[in-house]
Amino acid sequence: MRGTAFAELETFVAVAQERSFRRAAAKLGLSPSALSHTVRSLEERLGARLLNRTTRSVGLTEAGAALLARIAPAFTEIRGALDEASGTAAQPAGAIRLNLPKFAARLLMPRLARFARDNPAIRLELRTEDSFADIVAEGFDAGIRLGESLEGDMVAVRVTGDLRLAIVGAPDYFAAHKPPRTPRDLASHTCINYRFRQSGALYQWPFVREGEAIEVLVPGSITLDDSDLQVAAAIEGAGIACTLEDCVASHLASGRLVRVLDDWCQPFPGFYLYYPGRRQLPAPLRALVGFLKWDA
Repeated sequence: MRGTAFAELETFVAVAQERSFRRAAAKLGLSPSALSHTVRSLEERLGARLLNRTTRSVGLTEAGAALLARIAPAFTEIRGALDEASGTAAQPAGAIRLNLPKFAARLLMPRLARFARDNPAIRLELRTEDSFADIVAEGFDAGIRLGESLEGDMVAVRVTGDLRLAIVGAPDYFAAHKPPRTPRDLASHTCINYRFRQSGALYQWPFVREGEAIEVLVPGSITLDDSDLQVAAAIEGAGIACTLEDCVASHLASGRLVRVLDDWCQPFPGFYLYYPGRRQLPAPLRALVGFLKWDA
């Protein structure tokens, strides 16, 4: 009975994390029909539906999400312990599901590509989204976010150097509008707002100078939920945008965008790779952490 229960739970975790019977079957070396039967047996034994199935997708029910959040860390620790016991940590193999913002993916892609090239037995799967993700509930091995947004129960490893914000607009916009000299001057400008998808809150632009820190909720006629679209709108003269300096470096160099309030944009700690605290990590994730760790 215990062996059957463990196999059922392992199957459920694989399907829930992959959000697909087909991908989970390939991962476990079984047929999709066998996995479907196993999950159905688990649901019958528990008396609760764990997965919502359609012809195109697999999603978690409330009960399934709660179960996954409780048991997924344990299975990750078991896999890490088995890796260490079998010696496969020296040559890690397996999959890493990573959640990160699009800009972080662009910034880290040269290093991620080099990691993939040097570790052909490891499969990297990236999901890019600017909103914050619950990596445990959504079945990710790790996430990458700015350090200021991380929960205290996460292990965080810095993977980039310091970053800076840039407040930018098109030359044509500033030809028609006097450039702001202080963040408070933004109240009389047209700005390009960013709304977080998960919370629905508007991003407040943060500024720091000579020990003074303020956050400004700017006015604007356009609100977007994509940082790339913010930059594109600014280039077209729609208003002033707040973005990361590296996102617009080439546009600033070419003159397509002009920077303002530079002295109010101070460096801040960059991106961190984070994962739930536990004693053992899967060998693939441990290899990635060691590879991306920022030592400068």
